[in-house]
Amino acid sequence: MSQVFNSPESHTISRRALLKLFGVGAATGVLGYSRFTKPKPTVFQQDTLNLPRILNQQKSVVVVGGGLAGLACAYELSQRGFAVTLLEKSPQLGGKIASWQIEVQGDTFRMEHGFHGFFPQYYNLNTLVAELEISENFKSLNSYSVVYRNTKYKPEVFRPSHSAFPWNIVDLAIASPNRFRWGINLTKLKHLQVFQAIGGFEREKNYRRFDNISVADWVEEEFPRGLYDLYFLPFAKSSLNAPDTMSVAELMQFFHFYFFGNPEGLAFNGTKDDMGTSLVQPIAKAIQSKGGKIMTGVIVSEIQAAQGKINSLSYQVGNNTNNVPFWVKRNDNVETRHGASLQYYGAADEVFALPDGAQEVISLTCTHQGCTVKMAEDGKFHCPCHGAVFAADGKVLKGPAQRDLPKFKVVQRQDDGLQLIGANLNSVSPEIIQADYYVFATDVPGVQQLFRQINGDVNGVVRSPSGALHSVQSQVEKLSLADPFAVCRFWFDRDFEWQHSYFTSLSGYQLTDSITLYHRIQEQFIEWAKRNGGSVVELHAYCYKEKQFPNQEALLTTFEQELYEIVPELKQAKMLHRELVNQKNFSGYPPNSYAERPETSTNISNLVFAGDWVKMPFPCGLMERAVSSGLLAANEILHQEGLQRRSLLSVSPEGLLQI
Repeated sequence: MSQVFNSPESHTISRRALLKLFGVGAATGVLGYSRFTKPKPTVFQQDTLNLPRILNQQKSVVVVGGGLAGLACAYELSQRGFAVTLLEKSPQLGGKIASWQIEVQGDTFRMEHGFHGFFPQYYNLNTLVAELEISENFKSLNSYSVVYRNTKYKPEVFRPSHSAFPWNIVDLAIASPNRFRWGINLTKLKHLQVFQAIGGFEREKNYRRFDNISVADWVEEEFPRGLYDLYFLPFAKSSLNAPDTMSVAELMQFFHFYFFGNPEGLAFNGTKDDMGTSLVQPIAKAIQSKGGKIMTGVIVSEIQAAQGKINSLSYQVGNNTNNVPFWVKRNDNVETRHGASLQYYGAADEVFALPDGAQEVISLTCTHQGCTVKMAEDGKFHCPCHGAVFAADGKVLKGPAQRDLPKFKVVQRQDDGLQLIGANLNSVSPEIIQADYYVFATDVPGVQQLFRQINGDVNGVVRSPSGALHSVQSQVEKLSLADPFAVCRFWFDRDFEWQHSYFTSLSGYQLTDSITLYHRIQEQFIEWAKRNGGSVVELHAYCYKEKQFPNQEALLTTFEQELYEIVPELKQAKMLHRELVNQKNFSGYPPNSYAERPETSTNISNLVFAGDWVKMPFPCGLMERAVSSGLLAANEILHQEGLQRRSLLSVSPEGLLQI
């Protein structure tokens, strides 16, 4: 069945005619209807027949990956009668919205990978929340601010809206204290083209026109500087992709979804508690209530395939997972202590040190809280987060860490990469599971690793929009990662005055892109602050450059310096504790990547993909992109079984100013 958009509202005037009217200032009367009538979500319609919803025979599905994409897929299929098994590598579910327990001076908290906003146009995620009856787990943050280090720009404040484009632009201009600094001159052809490009989104045309250039290169030409400083730069980075490595087409899609095609405004909700408690656990319970099986701490060791299908999957749990080989790439950005003969591999929170001539590497992930240790001038590895010290061979010398740094054997070398395997192997046979369908819903490194574990031929061929043929495996291998992100959360012994929103985007700093006041959002921190009179503040760097910040010590130092600049009152406060999260696993959307991006369907009959790296057929972003991809994966399996697919929603699929 064809996949089409079915808009609840029809256009009474052609877009070309509307653009002409808009250009001569006569569009006000024509667009008055959209000014006072709130547009409805667009339905991504897939089925026109009334099909059965519940499976009437026994079918099984294995979902690999317990982030939002995998959880959404497993949820939908479990509610439809499938026997679902969900496998997650980490100790906890949730992926980038996972949470885990930490101890701070005798108190227990739940730590996360950074604050996430739940926007009103997250229609599919919000529908899931409504079905689970957990709306009370969220609270409105009422407004959203962007504060600029460059003092020539005053803070921007975004609030809920009831108008679609172009009235949301009009409202923004009226409310913006920087409206005379936008630098837009529509009598200039380049400026007019920019305005049309961001207001005339059309998915395939957009990617054909703009996917070959980076945002940084695009704005090098005659581009309204104020528009870039005020909106493009902070919002581009909030996609977790840096302007120099992000496709303009992807940014256009991002802007269309979050603003130009979005009638909801930019205010959003936050979770009253951590996201694991507020969202992940309810989804997991719903899966289990229908008989679904969830396993964490699982490593897939082998995938058997034959005749273009996956036949079985082998996995290991817990301490028996270190005999699964994996690849890491050379990292020349890590600074080496003078005189030390070490080569470094991996990135972010998974870095390995290889002494010259050695056949074993040492993991530099601290065994206390997962920070990356660094070799100091004394020749020992020091943890920058909590002070643990390890000898040059990885043995723990000083707590709070209690276990030595893990070691891995070098299996083989290839170009700038190493294949590693655990040095202390346990001879335990893996578990084998067979299913009718398999869903790969991991992050980019995870799905690439899964394809390396396949024995047999599943190299299905797909045709890109350009007509070129690509194998599924080559598509997966070409997936990109964004620059690493880092989050640092601080506990202080006093509160401070703050005139902006409790989550505020920051622009112009060397590292920091946002600040979150957790002691004014989440209950666990609100209660702690009431008892202690303190504050809990988080800084987030969305996409930093590893050459500028080659280790976590550099991250911590810069975060702390910038925090005291952002909130000078905290210079007089006592820092009680800090937690750092540093990872490189967010999907990258670089130029020329769209054509070969994998879709949900893989041309391997019993394998589907889900994740924010999947090519999406309608506008979406961040958490909504992950959830929507998971529901699309579930729909693909439902369709193969002749069941009614779930209706998915999005903002208007096209911009108003198409020409």
